[in-house]
Amino acid sequence: MEEKGVEKNTATVPQEPLHLQKQLDAGALFVLKSKGSWIHCGYHLTTSIVGPPLLSLPYAIKYLGWECGILSIIIAALVTFYSYNLLSLVLEHHALLGNRQLRFKDMATHVLGPRWGRYYVGPIQFMVCYGAVVACILLGGQCMKAIYILSNPNGSMKLYEFIIIFGGLMLILAQIPSFHSLRHINLISLILCIAYSAFATAISIHIGNSSHEPKDYSLEGETEDKIFGFFNAIAIIATTYGNGIIPEIQATIAAPVKGKMFKGLCICYTVILTTFFSVAISGYWAFGNKSEGLILTNFVSNGKPLVSKGLLLITNIFTMLQLSAIGVVYLQPTNEVLERTFGSAESKEFSARNVIPRLISRSLSVITATTIGAMLPFFGDILALVGAFGIMPLDFILPFVFFNLTFKPSKTRIIFWLNITIPTVFSVLAVIAAVAAVRQISLDAKTYRLFANV
Repeated sequence: MEEKGVEKNTATVPQEPLHLQKQLDAGALFVLKSKGSWIHCGYHLTTSIVGPPLLSLPYAIKYLGWECGILSIIIAALVTFYSYNLLSLVLEHHALLGNRQLRFKDMATHVLGPRWGRYYVGPIQFMVCYGAVVACILLGGQCMKAIYILSNPNGSMKLYEFIIIFGGLMLILAQIPSFHSLRHINLISLILCIAYSAFATAISIHIGNSSHEPKDYSLEGETEDKIFGFFNAIAIIATTYGNGIIPEIQATIAAPVKGKMFKGLCICYTVILTTFFSVAISGYWAFGNKSEGLILTNFVSNGKPLVSKGLLLITNIFTMLQLSAIGVVYLQPTNEVLERTFGSAESKEFSARNVIPRLISRSLSVITATTIGAMLPFFGDILALVGAFGIMPLDFILPFVFFNLTFKPSKTRIIFWLNITIPTVFSVLAVIAAVAAVRQISLDAKTYRLFANV
């Protein structure tokens, strides 16, 4: 009888009592459906973490050097894997008590109080997620422009035109009704990230072996530049591992949730070990302190491809396609807010009462993000600031606080002090990284132009 009850209520939130399920808002009912398996969770996690920002890892290492760079990537992997597991355990604990938390804001409200959820965690999560959507649309437009230039070097199309075209693709994908509905797209995304990482690694090794120029791994610049470069690099690595939507991803898992998130994280971090380290090591080995912001830029010199044009086209196409999947994943918290605001939990999901507001609100959300991306093609500088204020608190600070407040481990246990030390260190790094990001924005301000063709 108990198993039948669980199966019957899987479409909503199986672990909550029936009288609580009826109180769920439209955002939770329609966007955060709890239907997925741990494998689907792995797809969602991989898409939310493993993306084109990993192609910036050689650039980050050039400010850190070999030893510190590789060590920083390893530490970030260990800290985030540990952090996301702690967050998952807190969510499982509340689910077993019949109070399943479906949103980051809900968990912050429950553990820290309503003001923290409403005025701190909710806003910074929205800022991070919507910022990621804008960044994906911008990067997608840049990939399309790179493909266009490779195919037609003398073409006259501008960057903002490609951003608008990519925004059109996002406009279509944004109408996919729920997070769970993205599972097949995110499986394709997982395959794509492995593919373009393999291509980037192979191309780097090929260029590194065929180049006769000496490789320089020394840290460039004056002492001040080296210091700020160090903290910028730390922020880049932290942002590369950033997620910010662990509760929303765990909300897509069907009951019982115990142990499933850990399996999903194992899938995700297997892909991370395969992609992050291969691209970071091969890219920095091949180009040293000449590594560009995206390693793909190093594959073209003076407008001429250093390898087969077809190989570069495929790599850019795979990167562009995965960006569309990442963008639609990070739209889900926004979609949930919109659905909660304009949808009706009393009406059916695909009734006119819900479909029309959903179509209008999601379309306006993507159009706004596309407009921001086209107007501000230097958004990467701003995103570094968003990462310092958003990614680090959500992924490197709050999970440890939630765990200690929920389980109250004894002060004589190492886990208590580990969960105090890690967020303290990353709180300091977040402040310094924010200062470094503001400095970089001020240095680049003279090149900022609306709708710039960069």
